[in-house]
Amino acid sequence: MKQVTFSSSDDASQYLADYIIHKIKSFKPTASKPFVLGLPTGSSPEGIYARLVAAYKQGRISFKNVVTFNMDEYLGLAPENPQSYHYFMFDKLFNHIDIPRENINILNGLAKDVEKECADYEGKIKKYERINLFLGGLGPEGHLAFNEAGSTRDSKTRKVALVESTIKANCRFFDNDESKVPKHALSVGISTILENSDEVALIVLGENKRFALDKTINGKKNDPKYPSSYLQDHDNVLIVCDNAAAGLKFKL
Repeated sequence: MKQVTFSSSDDASQYLADYIIHKIKSFKPTASKPFVLGLPTGSSPEGIYARLVAAYKQGRISFKNVVTFNMDEYLGLAPENPQSYHYFMFDKLFNHIDIPRENINILNGLAKDVEKECADYEGKIKKYERINLFLGGLGPEGHLAFNEAGSTRDSKTRKVALVESTIKANCRFFDNDESKVPKHALSVGISTILENSDEVALIVLGENKRFALDKTINGKKNDPKYPSSYLQDHDNVLIVCDNAAAGLKFKL
C-alpha cells in the first residue's frame, strides 16, 4: 500500500482528483477501449467530484470515453429519491460532465429480482475485463462499500443487511431518523473489487476514520471484522488521507 497524507481534506481531495485526471489522460481512452472507473458515494468523495466537475468545465478533462460502476445502492429507494445513491451521483457529478448516460452503471435499488440484478452487474463488469481504477471511501469501522463486518474474501455483488452502526451513521441523511434509513442495500463484494481492479484508491478524511485506517493498513490481514483489511491482499492500493485520519497533529 502507498499512503499519501495531507494537512487538509481539501488538499487530499485535490490530489486525488488530479490523480484520476492523470490516469484517464495517460490511458488515452477511446469509444472501443474506455477507461473504467469505480466510484463511491458519501461525504468523503464529494470534494473529489467537485474538482472533477471544475476540471471538465475548464477543458482539462473529458469523460466521453469513461465507463463508471458505482459500488452500492440502497434497496428500496427509487433513483429520483434524494437519498438514493443514483440521485447523489447525478447531482454531484454526472449531470455536470460529458459522460454518456449509457456508460453509467449503478445498481437498481428497485430491482424485482435482486439476485439477477447483482449477477448482471457482475457480468457487466467482466464485460469490460478490468476496472482500471476503483475509487473508494472507508467506513468508520472498516467497511468497504456496504461490505459490513463478517463479509468474506470471496463475496460478490449481493444484497446485504446494514448493521446498526451503519444505520446510525447514515441517519444524518434521513432527518436523523434511524427508522427512515433502509435496512438493506445492494453492494459489490470484496472479490468484485479485488479481483477486477487494476488499482484501488481510497479517500479517507476525518478523525472518525482513524481507527478504520489503522486497521486497513496495520491490522490483521484479511480480517472479516474489518473488511478494508482485505485490501492488504491487493498489490496496487493508494490511500489518500488527511492528518486527522492519519492521527497526526501539528502545533504552530
